[in-house]
Amino acid sequence: MAKRPHLDELNLSPGKKARLYRLLYQSGPANGTLMILPIDQGLEHGPRDFFDAPESQDPHSQFRIAVEGRFSAIACQIGLAEKYYPAYAGKIPLILKLNGKTEIPSDESPLSPVIATVEDAVRLGADAVGYTLYVGSARQDEDFEQFRRIREDADRYGLPVVVWSYPRGSAIETKGGKDTIYAVDYAARVAQELGADVIKLNVPKVDADKLAKAPKAYQRPWTADEALEQVIRSAGNSLVIFAGGEKSEGGSALGKAEACMKAGATGLIFGRNVWQRPFGEALEMAESIHKLLDQYAH
Repeated sequence: MAKRPHLDELNLSPGKKARLYRLLYQSGPANGTLMILPIDQGLEHGPRDFFDAPESQDPHSQFRIAVEGRFSAIACQIGLAEKYYPAYAGKIPLILKLNGKTEIPSDESPLSPVIATVEDAVRLGADAVGYTLYVGSARQDEDFEQFRRIREDADRYGLPVVVWSYPRGSAIETKGGKDTIYAVDYAARVAQELGADVIKLNVPKVDADKLAKAPKAYQRPWTADEALEQVIRSAGNSLVIFAGGEKSEGGSALGKAEACMKAGATGLIFGRNVWQRPFGEALEMAESIHKLLDQYAH
């Protein structure tokens, strides 16, 4: 198991520490774990994610899931935050996503442009800001510069930065693809190096054929647990949360989530695996996540 850092070990400013304390110990499971509901997929994927769960197309339904499902925070883009969050302010903490893109252009050289500011987050009462970083993209020089400005502003205002750290681009694909231990591990280290307070990662997949294209150091017989522990170690003193991914059977999703927590993760970020279900089933899924995270109080 990788070492899971405690809030007191993170060397944060008082503002960041106070806000992370609220997320870790005063909302959601309130036991040192994180349970975040992201609802940014309408921008990233378009309306298709709502076709099989039509009630979730109304953001009010998603905000209600976050509140009644006792999540640590809800993460969304500026438009939803301005038009819907006022009705829920004080009931659920907000993580404001500061950049985003559509899936329409090719993903060969992706860049997620900044569409909101840290000042917007402060104005809206957010407890953290979110940034999507595409590690390995041919446009990562622009990406890094965008993020530097976000990090500086967040430091100035005392807001924690949650980085969605995603390996992406044609160079990543030639080295085995975005889901390999090599790609996810590199993404974890880059996010730590650039100053993330919390790092959101996808669960690495162990595939010998794809790893054969990766640097030689990664061409070894990883187990799934070893891969998880490695990427968490590469995040260092940043907290790691793992994605729940698209909707899947509850047992399968929770089994993967439990492996992440056992490996040393701080929490989970479950979006589609929750809100793509009817409202009652979504709350049942949320309760199952709570029962899992109760075992990992910190």
